[in-house]
Amino acid sequence: MLWSDPENEPPKELRDAQDMLRRLGFLMALAMILAMVVIGLS
Repeated sequence: MLWSDPENEPPKELRDAQDMLRRLGFLMALAMILAMVVIGLS
């Protein structure tokens, strides 16, 4: 890698979008588990 190469860093918007998707995926998984528990109890 040359010293003149640009840094391999995604732009801020992309990182923000990835963070949001990660959070959304986590919330979806949590909601699915909760739904399964509720269905199992009813």
